[in-house]
Order: sequence, then structure tokens, then C-alpha cells
Amino acid sequence: MNRGKRLFDLVFASLGLALLSLPMALIAILVKLTSKGPVLYWSDRIGVDNNIFRMPKFRTMRRGAPVVATHLLRDPGSYVTRIGRFLRMTSLDELPQLFCILSGELSFVGPRPALYNQADLIALRTRLGVQRLVPGLTGWAQIHGRDELPIAVKVEFDAYYLKHRSFFLDMRILLRTPLKVIFGDGVSH
Repeated sequence: MNRGKRLFDLVFASLGLALLSLPMALIAILVKLTSKGPVLYWSDRIGVDNNIFRMPKFRTMRRGAPVVATHLLRDPGSYVTRIGRFLRMTSLDELPQLFCILSGELSFVGPRPALYNQADLIALRTRLGVQRLVPGLTGWAQIHGRDELPIAVKVEFDAYYLKHRSFFLDMRILLRTPLKVIFGDGVSH
């Protein structure tokens, strides 16, 4: 990762955690009060060079939900908690990932990290060299469809990002992400 991008990640993740610590504490309390189980869900994800790392999210699913990509569930809505639906629609469930940005396992911008068991996504990304990138909190694919994208199309966006990545493309992605979140674009569950 280039030093400028890493410095940007460190500064803004630290700032984000400082500014968002109170809202994160409130979210944690709501998660705990509205469903049984831990506040955080730790997911095994694919990082740089296909290495597995543990990524936290505020828990949005009921205990016992299958560990697969949500789009593979027969009825994903039946597993999502009341507060979880809101957290997913607003992407607030992703806030604990700021800690992964500090540790260098994530960047603000890059391909979203695949689940460890998404073999098709991992293989396609590896074939195109995308696995060399630090995964991101948001990315080129996320501003073009998120959950609605077929895997092959998602990987095409990831490959585009690999070839065209720059500070200006990252800023474009970061500026467009809040609009996608506010309008719930591309979120299917």
C-alpha cells in the first residue's frame, strides 16, 4: 500500500473513532438490548494475498444464522434482527471496521473483503490480480450496486479499480459512498 494512502487511512480512522465513539456505544447498547448474543460479530474474511483476517461488525443477525453470504440465504430477512435491518440499511454495522483500518487489514477504499467461503469470488479476483489490494470499507463496486451485483460484475469493478486506482479515484468513491448509503442504493436485505 502506498504511504500516502496508509497515512490517510490512519488519520481518518483515528478521527472517525474519536467522533463516532459515542454513537458506537449507543449502537452496542441497542444491539445488546434487542437480541440475545454478542454485540459484535466476527467474520473470517479474505485480505491481501488471500490471507484470512477477522473482521468485526455490529451483529445484525440472530444467533444461529448460517455463515454464508447473505444473498445465498433462502430468506435473509428471517435472520435479521429488528435493529439489524436499520444498521444494514445505513451501513452503521460496518463502523467497528475502523479498527481494521487502523491495523492495516482494511483501507477506506478497496474491494470489499470476501467471506472465507466465497470460493467463486476469491478465484475470480485471484485470476485478475485483485487479491494484491488491501480490501476496503467501500469500493468501486459498492458505489455501483453493492448487494445487487452478480459476482462476475463485482469482480470487473474490482479489476477496474486495480488498474485505475489513484488518490482522485479514492476521493470520488469516498464522496459517492454516503449518497449510496443515505438512499439505501444496492442494499437488498
